[in-house]
Amino acid sequence: MPTPARSEPREQQATEAIPLDLTTIDTTTPKVLSRADGRLDLSELAELETILAGHIALLLPYVAAESDHLRPRSGEWYRQKAHLRGIERQVQQGLGDGVLSAHVQVRQLARDCQWLLERHQEISRDA
Repeated sequence: MPTPARSEPREQQATEAIPLDLTTIDTTTPKVLSRADGRLDLSELAELETILAGHIALLLPYVAAESDHLRPRSGEWYRQKAHLRGIERQVQQGLGDGVLSAHVQVRQLARDCQWLLERHQEISRDA
């Protein structure tokens, strides 16, 4: 069985080949935040988590690569790296054991996705 460290480069290569559909990502996160208000069941939340995790998987390599261009060990570099690691951990966390934890997870993933999209747009503007 391969370890996660071995599969990361393959996953990163796969996401690099997929074009970013920024319009879809931009419209998805507000919809998720407006829908994840307590009226969704666990299967709907699992579907939203899958969609958001996919968006994050596409955006994360672009934003992470840009953070490598920041001055190493600067305040901004530390903030960016910490935020990106936090997002990676959040995606791996899963929905949890109940509907409440699933709601919290989906809302956090939507906020993380929005942050990544905003960073990606800033990077594109500055390029």
